[in-house]
Amino acid sequence: MDFPLPENEAERLAAVQAYGVYGTDPEAGFDDLTDLAALIAGAPIAMVNIVGDTKIWIKSRHGVPSDLEEVPRGGVCCSYALCRSDMLVVPDTHADDRFKTLPFIATEPFIRFYAGMPLIDSGGHALGTLCILDLAPRELAFDTAEGIRRLARQTIAQLELRLKLAEVQRSQQALAAEKQRSDSLLLNILPLKIAAELTEKGSVEPRHHPSATILFTDFVDFTKSAVELSPRELIDDLDMYFSEFDSIVARHGLEKLKTIGDSYMCAGGLMQGRKDHAVRCCLAALDIRRFVVSSNHRWAAIGQRPWHLRIGLHTGSVMSGVVGRKKFTYDVWGDAVNIAARMESTDEADQVNISEGTYQHVKSYFDCTPRGALEVKNKGKMTMYFLERLKPEYAADAAGVEANEHLRKALAGTSVTWSLH
Repeated sequence: MDFPLPENEAERLAAVQAYGVYGTDPEAGFDDLTDLAALIAGAPIAMVNIVGDTKIWIKSRHGVPSDLEEVPRGGVCCSYALCRSDMLVVPDTHADDRFKTLPFIATEPFIRFYAGMPLIDSGGHALGTLCILDLAPRELAFDTAEGIRRLARQTIAQLELRLKLAEVQRSQQALAAEKQRSDSLLLNILPLKIAAELTEKGSVEPRHHPSATILFTDFVDFTKSAVELSPRELIDDLDMYFSEFDSIVARHGLEKLKTIGDSYMCAGGLMQGRKDHAVRCCLAALDIRRFVVSSNHRWAAIGQRPWHLRIGLHTGSVMSGVVGRKKFTYDVWGDAVNIAARMESTDEADQVNISEGTYQHVKSYFDCTPRGALEVKNKGKMTMYFLERLKPEYAADAAGVEANEHLRKALAGTSVTWSLH
């Protein structure tokens, strides 16, 4: 190795890396200091150098070509200044055996004078140098030397400020990432508008919805399946079904509310401006049924027990709000919720059972089979229908599950928010 090393070289290199300044672009704060150093010393050249392992990065320059960014550590006087606690002054580089054969001294621009002050941080690590150079031999006046020392202290202050700012920025980024994770978790629990209100105000104002559609699903003979399957098999199956239900519900612009055991609950019409909630819920119900029936074909092919599903829907008025403190729950209440649950419990396997209230909203778009008035617990007789499929003129597929452009045009304007503001 052709240059001396400070006693704490390993720690010094770690500090240089921690400051993150080596190899970075020019910055006005450092350029002002090199310009001032040249002015105070009356020298044509001044630099702030950051010393790495084997090379030196010219962080700031005065009188040095802009394309000269990095030089070998063993080819400059700064390697010697770095090992000192105070300024290294070389009045005539050609008269000093350590330096007279170095590049830029023995060759153009033939540097004859060097003064370098080590940039020592609060931890005792010499990060680099503030140096001035001249093309003629000279002495350095006491006042000038003291001015360079003070500028070196300001350079260290600038470096440490830069480090603190970088730490603050990293902390802010970490906080922003943590907030994003928290917001994402909150959005997994609450609708976007409800989450925003809770975040802003700390609470959510209960709402009354004159018209909303509630959808319930429930697996037939779930208790029997729970006995026959291992805990892992049971949870994996439920996760597979409910994860797909989540995707379907989101795709149709509905709000998932909760799962209770093997029951899944979602709703449409809870957010302002969505008047086509009954149609959307029916489309989601057909989509869910298609997925379950398709899954049963796969189960049958490998000799596994199928899962059969009941789906019930009702349209009516509900109230919504957030309850709880430690674990927030967004939920809906009202007789419409109870009726939707009754539609599900009086359904048949792999059918979609809708109430008279929902039927009146969707009868123009879907083929339905009347079931008549059936006895409902605590409600007496209620008229209900099996939801079969989209009418052919509104279907994009043969099964009548996917809506076509004709249906979208028929519903145009039903999802528009009106405002006087």
